[in-house]
Amino acid sequence: MIRIKIVQLTYAYYQNGNRNIDTAEKELIFSLSKAYDLYLYLLQLIVAVAKEERHRVEINMQRALREGTEQPSTKFIDNKFAIQLEDNKMLTAFIESQKLSWEDNIEFIRKLCNQIEESQAYQEYMESNDESYEADREIWRKIYKQLIQENEDLDTLLEEKSLYWNDDKEVVDTFVLKTIKRFDPKNSSRQELLPEYKDEEDKDFARKLFRATILNADTYQRYMSETSRNWDFSRLAYMDVVIMQIAIAEMLTFPNIPVSVTINEYVDLAKLYSTFKSGGYINGMLDAIARHLIQTGKMMKTMDTRNY
Repeated sequence: MIRIKIVQLTYAYYQNGNRNIDTAEKELIFSLSKAYDLYLYLLQLIVAVAKEERHRVEINMQRALREGTEQPSTKFIDNKFAIQLEDNKMLTAFIESQKLSWEDNIEFIRKLCNQIEESQAYQEYMESNDESYEADREIWRKIYKQLIQENEDLDTLLEEKSLYWNDDKEVVDTFVLKTIKRFDPKNSSRQELLPEYKDEEDKDFARKLFRATILNADTYQRYMSETSRNWDFSRLAYMDVVIMQIAIAEMLTFPNIPVSVTINEYVDLAKLYSTFKSGGYINGMLDAIARHLIQTGKMMKTMDTRNY
């Protein structure tokens, strides 16, 4: 997420007429914080759905008692993963500390519950005899991928709550799915969610990389020019230049990060944010730039001979 945000904020910095690096750095840290809020808010959505489903079952139970009909299944509301998430101490602390709640969007929750109940994944889950934790966790992974990850109503709702969230959702979705996969019943309510930063060093990485990218822009772009003689430099989209600038900043500022890791990360970002051909082009350019920096003594790192 940090590298993605630095790409977004560096691009925005150059598009903004008022180039104040201190203001831009504050915006970077705030933007990272908003993305983390979205991550927790989307986890809270699972809890909100589970609560609405519980409410529906309770109503259906009362109706069945009055009419003397068969009691409804409690399999979905007894889902062990959803119960563990609802009891999670980190998520509970977030809900208590923030004003954000799904209670104001009950119509969206009800519509989503209807979509879940009509889905094939839900029907198969309810008919299955598999009572395992793994099955309970897997149904929520499927629900999230099929009905939450791509949901226009949700996108509209999130955009109304924060201007940042529409840009963040695609990446945050991957974090939510990773979290679902990591849940372990042995951890009960103390299951760790993904942290906003791994440690203070991680937060410093964001600040240092952003500042190095902006403050040394002319130098880094000169390195690009020096090593692009065999490349058509004019083919570069503006986003490509920004991405390579950040990659060079990372290679030169953080001696403990291997060159291959840096190149792979920014090639992936180029595929996400730039043109169709940018990934392959930036791969070759960064490889050439890294070798040039090593050969000229500007970077004290080694490179393996494989292609990235």
